[in-house]
Amino acid sequence: MTSATGRWQTIEIGGHACHAYEPPEPSPHGDTVLYLHCVNSVPLAEHPAFERLFDQYGLRCLAPVTGRSWWADRVSPDFDPAKSAEQYVLHDVLPWLGEQWGVRPPAVALLGISMGGQGALKLAYKHPNTFPVAAAISSAIDYQQWVDAGDPCLSQMYADPEAARQDTATLHIHPLNWPRQQWFCCDPADELWYDGNDRLRMKLYSLGVPHTCDLDTSAGGHCWEYNEHMAPAALEFIHQSLEHERLRVV
Repeated sequence: MTSATGRWQTIEIGGHACHAYEPPEPSPHGDTVLYLHCVNSVPLAEHPAFERLFDQYGLRCLAPVTGRSWWADRVSPDFDPAKSAEQYVLHDVLPWLGEQWGVRPPAVALLGISMGGQGALKLAYKHPNTFPVAAAISSAIDYQQWVDAGDPCLSQMYADPEAARQDTATLHIHPLNWPRQQWFCCDPADELWYDGNDRLRMKLYSLGVPHTCDLDTSAGGHCWEYNEHMAPAALEFIHQSLEHERLRVV
C-alpha cells in the first residue's frame, strides 16, 4: 500500500485550532471532507489509512478541534464559554472553507468517528441542505447514557439523560427532509454503541429514508483497527456521493 504524500498543518479559525490536510492533487471540483473527531480528539494524522484515501480521491480535509463538545448545539466547558460546536461549524468553519479553499456546500461531506460520528449524522439531519453527504463510523449515538455515568462535559451540557436523549441524532430525523446521501457503520462487537446504531437503522427504514449502513462487519469492536478497516468504504461512499451531488439536477 502506498504512503500518503499530502501534508497536515494546524491553523486557527475563530480562535480555535483546526487541522487541515492538502492532498498532492486536490479534486478539481474542490471536494472536501469536514472531519468531526472522537471524544479524545484523536487527530487523523495519527492514522495514515485515511490520508492515503484522501490522496486517492483528491479530498481536502478540515478537522476542527472542539474537545468533548459532542458536536452539539450546546455550550461545552471543554470547548468555548459562549459558542457551541455546531454554531462554530456553521458560522466559522464553513465560511472559512468558502473564503480560503473556495469550497461551499454541497461539495463538503461530513465524516465522523464515535462522538464525531453521531455529530456528523446529527448535523446532517438538522441541516440536510447544507450537509447532504454524511458518513459515520462507530457512532456514539445514544450518548445520554454517559450523562450520569462519567462524561464531565455532558453532565454540564444537559440537565439529565432524557434531555440528552431528546438531542440525539435519531430524534432529529425529519421524515420529509433528510440528507440525500448517508452512510454509517458499527461493529457488532461494539457493546456500548451498537444498539443505538441498530435503532437508527430501524427508524430510517420505518420512515422510508434512504440510507446505506453496515452493521455486520466486525474488526475488533470500538477501536481504531475497526475505524481504519471501514475507512475505504466510508471514503468511497463520500467520493461517489459528492460526485452525485455535483451532477445532480436541481
